[in-house]
Amino acid sequence: MLITERQEKILDIVVREYVKTAQPVSSKFLEKKYKLGLCPASIRVELQKLTDAGFISQPHTSAGRIPTDKGYRFFVDNLLTKNLALEINQKIKFDDWLKDELVDSIKFLQTTTRNLSLISSSLALAYLVDQQVSWKEGWAKVINEPEFKDERNVKGFFEMIDLFEQEMKNLDKELKPDSEITIFIGQENPFAKTKEFSIIVSKCCFSGKEQGLLALLGPKRMNYDLSINSLNYLINFLTEKNK
Repeated sequence: MLITERQEKILDIVVREYVKTAQPVSSKFLEKKYKLGLCPASIRVELQKLTDAGFISQPHTSAGRIPTDKGYRFFVDNLLTKNLALEINQKIKFDDWLKDELVDSIKFLQTTTRNLSLISSSLALAYLVDQQVSWKEGWAKVINEPEFKDERNVKGFFEMIDLFEQEMKNLDKELKPDSEITIFIGQENPFAKTKEFSIIVSKCCFSGKEQGLLALLGPKRMNYDLSINSLNYLINFLTEKNK
């Protein structure tokens, strides 16, 4: 379904604000913080249209709106069509640790996942296809997200990780070619019974042209901009190094 430019802008704001705060976004908040050129009543009309179209939902009658899986998908697809500039915390220097660790596959796995988790606040996972070795980092950060106050989500997240790791060898054959990212959002995620999580994953080529996978896992309210950019940057770096 097509939406207007105005609705697209409002949806973009709702997604970004919800990712940042984990709180429903109200028309009053939008009118106060953003210069949309609309009165509160007009903003409410646009929010209702987006709700009727399935891009956002209203948890409670008096509450603001939150993105649905369809809304996240629209947002992410827009990101994937743009040439986004990489915005990474200056404390982490990609090139420094990549150059130092590239010669040692296992050490590279450890360092890569640690730094990716620091950047994205998601659980980072790297997998060597031939060796069938995986490494995960970022438990403390991801488990501190508000979604994991619900014990069912904690259990569901661990179950998803287990299934994802079991399927990684098969997944390597099914994913898009190297350097193309695949994103599973909420209901699209085939590895989770609880549809509250997203996975960003891509094939890549590690040192010695060893095939592998890199993935970021977390709540579907993850920072897609930073996660996609970080993963893209790393994969492109590896591609150049292995030419």
